Amino acid sequence: MNELKIAVQKSGRLNESSKKLLEECGLKFSNGTGVLKSTATNFPVEILFLRDDDIPQYVEQGVADAGIVGENIVAEKKRDIRIVEKLGFAKCHLSLAIPKEDEYHGLEYFNGKKIATSYPEILSDYLRKNNIIAEIEEISGSVEIAPGIGLADAVCDIVSSGSTLMTNGLKEVVTILKSQAVLVASKNLPQKKVEILERLLFRIRAVKNAGEHKYILLNAPESAVPKIAEILPGMKSPTILPLVEKGWVSLHSVVREDDFWERINMLREAGAEGILVIPIEKMIK
Repeated sequence: MNELKIAVQKSGRLNESSKKLLEECGLKFSNGTGVLKSTATNFPVEILFLRDDDIPQYVEQGVADAGIVGENIVAEKKRDIRIVEKLGFAKCHLSLAIPKEDEYHGLEYFNGKKIATSYPEILSDYLRKNNIIAEIEEISGSVEIAPGIGLADAVCDIVSSGSTLMTNGLKEVVTILKSQAVLVASKNLPQKKVEILERLLFRIRAVKNAGEHKYILLNAPESAVPKIAEILPGMKSPTILPLVEKGWVSLHSVVREDDFWERINMLREAGAEGILVIPIEKMIK
């Protein structure tokens, strides 16, 4: 079979975002409830819906050629696979947290403590590198409750908003690992599947670039063009079109999402009017 087999999480926080990414890449496939395998009708890809903890193993063993999984899982499982692309969604971090009433003055706090976690490999490596001797209590879920029931003194767990920690009377003190969804792949793909993966990566990067940028249209007096061009460099330089009203032009450009609000204020100060901001569906560099 020449289809590229991609494993995605069958349920959980990565499931919907992974399917959305593939759909935005133009792939058409069945993704109804209970579907465990689906073949795209318009691209040589077969999608396997698996437990996220199993994806690194299946990719290493060749059951799947590639997979979408969290960096935290890749780091914990330590499988012989490669990260092909960071995907920019499902961002979170793995942190150490302690009871909120405890005083914290540094990592020495954890010496002699018992730490509950679902990530014993990452935590063990971190403690060893920092010369901290602590007991690791491995549990598979509801890590935050461990100090409250006397199972552990602290926790090491994935944090998104931090609300779960606060609800359980904990405070975050150290970030061990920053994580996001990544595309991983086998190190031993045959050439035909490497070519399919490259074609898919081209689409993924176009979708990612679009999501990270905004398309801006604005009107401005001709005298303001040099200043506005400095603010909005675009992919090469802004597009400038004359308006019917003499002395005025329309500028079109692209700005990174991260710089969006700061640049909007700068544009207004430079004399821009009628600013329109439009999402970009695909962006190919």
